[in-house]
Amino acid sequence: MTTLGEDVRVGVYVRRSTDDEHQPYSIEAQDTRLAAYIDSQPGWRLVKRFPDDASGASIDKRPGLAKAMAAARAGLIDVLLVYRVDRFSRNLRDMVTLLDELDQVGVVFRSATEPFDTSTPMGRMLVQMLGMFAQFERDTIIDRVIAGMERKAAKGKWKGGRRPFGYNVNKETHKLIPHKDERAIVRLIFELYTRKRLGGKVIARVLNERGHRTTTGGRWSAYQVLRVLANRVYIGELSFRDIITSDCHDAIVDLNVFEEAQQILEARGENYSHRAANGSDYQLTGKMRCPQCNKAMVGANAHGKTKVYRYYICHNRNRYDTTKCDATRINADSIETAVLNGLSSFYRDHYQLIADAVTRHQAQHLAGEDNQRAELATVEAELTKTNQAIDRYLNAFENGTLEEDDLAARLATLKTKTKQLRARRDELADQLADAPQPVPKAALVEVADYISEIIASGTDNQRKALIETLIAEIKITAADRIVPIFRIPQPRSEEAPLNTTEALTTSKPLVRASKEGVRTMTNLVGRVGLEPTAKGL
Repeated sequence: MTTLGEDVRVGVYVRRSTDDEHQPYSIEAQDTRLAAYIDSQPGWRLVKRFPDDASGASIDKRPGLAKAMAAARAGLIDVLLVYRVDRFSRNLRDMVTLLDELDQVGVVFRSATEPFDTSTPMGRMLVQMLGMFAQFERDTIIDRVIAGMERKAAKGKWKGGRRPFGYNVNKETHKLIPHKDERAIVRLIFELYTRKRLGGKVIARVLNERGHRTTTGGRWSAYQVLRVLANRVYIGELSFRDIITSDCHDAIVDLNVFEEAQQILEARGENYSHRAANGSDYQLTGKMRCPQCNKAMVGANAHGKTKVYRYYICHNRNRYDTTKCDATRINADSIETAVLNGLSSFYRDHYQLIADAVTRHQAQHLAGEDNQRAELATVEAELTKTNQAIDRYLNAFENGTLEEDDLAARLATLKTKTKQLRARRDELADQLADAPQPVPKAALVEVADYISEIIASGTDNQRKALIETLIAEIKITAADRIVPIFRIPQPRSEEAPLNTTEALTTSKPLVRASKEGVRTMTNLVGRVGLEPTAKGL
């Protein structure tokens, strides 16, 4: 606890927003109130004034605040006084960081209009509670924006973001209106698909050869063509979350033509929304990359006279054509069977390789702690910057300088980035906390038995979950050879034994194979044969 003496040196920090006309208290009014407050405190004297004329959402661009903190660190002031807490910071994370720094250098933080004293634990708690309410207000604004988008969708208005190809947005009514040039291209896409029976890749080639471009000025791809064909906006319909509204705007495509296109998409297996709903059809999705262009290998199918053929194909080749990538397609049934059988054999027959991999990873874990801590600090800093950007946009929205549609689009991008950063932060924290542990041989045999059971009688979803848990990635090294990189289940602690069900339903107790693991060469010609030439990564 910091104790104030008889002669108290006070620095005052005052700030106004760039939108000063909407602020209830000008800098002059703050100065008057702060001077009166200092006069009312025995032994207090003003020694420094730190003004800012900027938004309170970010601390990076406030030179006055930077000078105030520098004065505190230099021991030039005993108290930093503000008119209100929101003049200091409206972001809970920044506020806690600043208050901690002031506390470390022995400087007391006070507000002239709010009853707390950060020289006491109770005062610090009250400040953080005020920060929590500010954070709550920010989240409320975000919810209000999303609710506004839902209301727009219910009224048949465009909710914001990039306009769909073929339409413009009326800025007054927020309704979609057909684009005089692009609507003809949309109709051409549907005609080529339903009347000429051309595929997505051929249609994209036709559009590009005729000089047509997308809304961003780029070349057409098969993927973009198929998205147009599946987009119900072209029959006058809009949707947002669970809200679907019909007859919102003039349709570009006749309903009968649109429904015919959907039937063809379904018959050809080109319906992307349908495919996404059946992820278990392709058990190795997300585990392989093209050996030629390094793009993801995705599941696809071809319809023969009597059956559907499943295979994995390079994303570039699937989306465009062989001019982008001519990597060979891989038979999905063969590679999935090979990987599952190889997984079972690995855990049953290669205990020493697993033990060696864990030992190597233990050494790597110890050696890599400094790098992980450095990356964690970088991720934390980036997370702070992203949250500050969200605050700036919300502040601009509150001040009327940013439209609701623009705010919604920017918030969506930043919230996605925040989610990714938080996931990486938590991942790094887990890595630092969980050193790899040896796994008993009996436990690995139990895992192998469980794998065999799933292979023999499990569902497709169970097999996919098994692969997601125990395989980090699969490298394609030749037309008939792959290198699976396995994850190794880990006990929760040295005292807690490995639980098979727990190990195969959560990724947390798994040694990450990107740091170590075992490579096993698997031959895809004929029967699967594991070669015990594994290497730790």
